[in-house]
Amino acid sequence: MDIPLVSATALTRRYGHPRTGFEAVRGIDLDVHPGELFALLGTNGAGKTSTMELLEGLARPTSGTVQIAGLDPYTHRRVLRPRMGIVLQEAGFSGDLTVIETARMWAGTMAAPRPVKEALALVDLVDRDGVAVSSLSGGERRRLDLALAIMGRPQILFLDEPTTGLDPESRHRAWEVLTRLLETGTAIVLTTHYLEEAERLADRISIMHAGRIATSGTVAEIVAAQPATISFRRPVGCALPTLPGAECSLQDDQVKLYTHQLQTTLRALLDWAGDDVELSQLSASSASLEQAFLAIAEQGAPEPQAEAA
Repeated sequence: MDIPLVSATALTRRYGHPRTGFEAVRGIDLDVHPGELFALLGTNGAGKTSTMELLEGLARPTSGTVQIAGLDPYTHRRVLRPRMGIVLQEAGFSGDLTVIETARMWAGTMAAPRPVKEALALVDLVDRDGVAVSSLSGGERRRLDLALAIMGRPQILFLDEPTTGLDPESRHRAWEVLTRLLETGTAIVLTTHYLEEAERLADRISIMHAGRIATSGTVAEIVAAQPATISFRRPVGCALPTLPGAECSLQDDQVKLYTHQLQTTLRALLDWAGDDVELSQLSASSASLEQAFLAIAEQGAPEPQAEAA
């Protein structure tokens, strides 16, 4: 595999006193390769935003290292800034300027920007170029944020919940833009609360919890660690079967079987029921990214104020 564009090793970030303050990021390792979309997921307060700020060079790590293209993004921020695009949760651009005025102003800060009209076209905002930013919808503002972030043709794009608040159509448009950027070799680091978004776009995912990375891998690898679920209403007057390789739980006459061999367990259950036992409300579902996420979230609540600055 090619050399990582972004690499973090034993990365920590502590707020407050060096020894007694709160440790929001607790010794994580990660890397991101060119043309790859890496999704950083986590529960509220897990440390995602703190981690993103370290990767972007907006803050200095308490310990550990971050490198982008072999350089420290904090100490070499001026050198790396032209290679980076960042979409924050709140951009804060003036609402009095029009879309094209905002884009031209931003382009003026760059040595070799993408043509303004081209950047706006990539996010379907050309027909809104004369509209004041304050008059844009929430989805249009996020698309403007993305246009400005890709203005400099960045090697690495950091996206902090870029589609929060967007309607489904706008979200899909943003996904199309990101897919085109990946095809040109841009690396993308994404945080999102939409698991469908991560599942759809990400090459690899890390799920953070309480400042640590609880699991990493492709969606398939993460999901494979979770069991499939079979549920049905407990048949009246029947003892529940013992099925090899399956764990059983019973709550209010609702039976749930957890298994890593869905087809085998389901066949065994149906063989047991035969023609005499009715399995009402029977359903079977494979494991999902949501299931893996919730399993991690249930490991215990993160310490309070995990991302307090």
